[in-house]
Amino acid sequence: MDMGLAALLLLLITVLVGFVKKLNVGLLAIAGAVVLGYGSGLFKGSKIISGFSANLFMILLGITLFFGIIQNNGCIELSMRKLVHICGHHVWLIPPLVYGVGFIFAAMGPGCVPAMAFAAAVAIPLAHETGYHPIMLLLLGNLGTYCGRFSPITPEGVLIQEILGNQGIVVPSSVLLLNTFLGTLLLSVLVFLFYKGYQVKAPEKSSKTVDELHFTGAQLVALGSVAVMILLVLKMGMNVGLASFLMATLLILLGIGDEKSAFKSVPWSTLIMVCGVGVLMNLVIATGEINLLAQAISKAMTPSTAGALMGLLAGVMSWFSSAIGVVFPTLLPTVGLVGENLGGTVPLSELVSVVALFASVAGLSPASTGGAVIMGACGIDDEYGKKYPAEKLFLELLLWAIGSIAVLTLLAFLGLFRIFV
Repeated sequence: MDMGLAALLLLLITVLVGFVKKLNVGLLAIAGAVVLGYGSGLFKGSKIISGFSANLFMILLGITLFFGIIQNNGCIELSMRKLVHICGHHVWLIPPLVYGVGFIFAAMGPGCVPAMAFAAAVAIPLAHETGYHPIMLLLLGNLGTYCGRFSPITPEGVLIQEILGNQGIVVPSSVLLLNTFLGTLLLSVLVFLFYKGYQVKAPEKSSKTVDELHFTGAQLVALGSVAVMILLVLKMGMNVGLASFLMATLLILLGIGDEKSAFKSVPWSTLIMVCGVGVLMNLVIATGEINLLAQAISKAMTPSTAGALMGLLAGVMSWFSSAIGVVFPTLLPTVGLVGENLGGTVPLSELVSVVALFASVAGLSPASTGGAVIMGACGIDDEYGKKYPAEKLFLELLLWAIGSIAVLTLLAFLGLFRIFV
């Protein structure tokens, strides 16, 4: 068997085994790379290890360590609660606010998964207080995170820029954010209309308990450290991982963050998954099989259908695997070659955007993290747990995941994601 094809099949097998056995795909990928490298005799240990990106690992570790401290500090949670309370009787502000909470929390650095949990924590009490459908607010919160996750200082944003940089491709984060915002905004409107959010009236009373809560000195310093970190990255060009390590260390020295708690909050499994897949992908690329994969994808595409088909492939893959751990590292390395095979007629920013957007939105599936967070948020609530039983909610979310990909595919066929290039 051709070594390149064997490497690609091994990658697919690791994804399938990880999905079926519920094992970390990154761990399986490293083991697969060892078997492939030494079994074929083509790759030495140094070549295998070189696929583990130290730069990416440091960035992801720095970001998650820093925001673990920030999250434990409670400053962002209190900020959002106060922001929500400002809406008061302006009930029409609640849906965009929930979307905004998901977006802001994700974009500030933690990325998608922590932001989904926070958006869910905000959505449920708001549903009780305003009368909005809880599933509607939970979906809007998730959609907000699916856009905010692509800011330049999130794990997802960093990963994408790393993959593109290795191909010599430049797609500004602003373009990626605008395209994903456009897609998630249109889906949010559909969600709002489906659950008849326009029929909800302002509540007679609203909680005033937030007025009694005030920021502590430690929380104000923590908020300031977030602003400093962002300035260091955007204005001074500092590596986001190093800036995060710097701020995390200062907070620990000041006694604002606890070192042990911070390290416990680091999602080590995610770091191994993302960097581990890169180890095997490095060998797949070295065999030249990524070129064949790009050619195979290109054959089924025309300049007018490339965005839709690329996005559809990303969405389907994401139903069965992780967007950040599998879909992005697998599909984004093909973007440059797909663009070349299509004669340079397709904007690379469109291909990158649809992969990012479709793979994220597919996460509404109850088998993915986003859908699981929604089910968990409803399940632990006494009223909504009974009103929306798990079996019914599972099917509802599955239909949203499928329907959303179908809508986005249609929009991509219409060229919507070529507006911002």
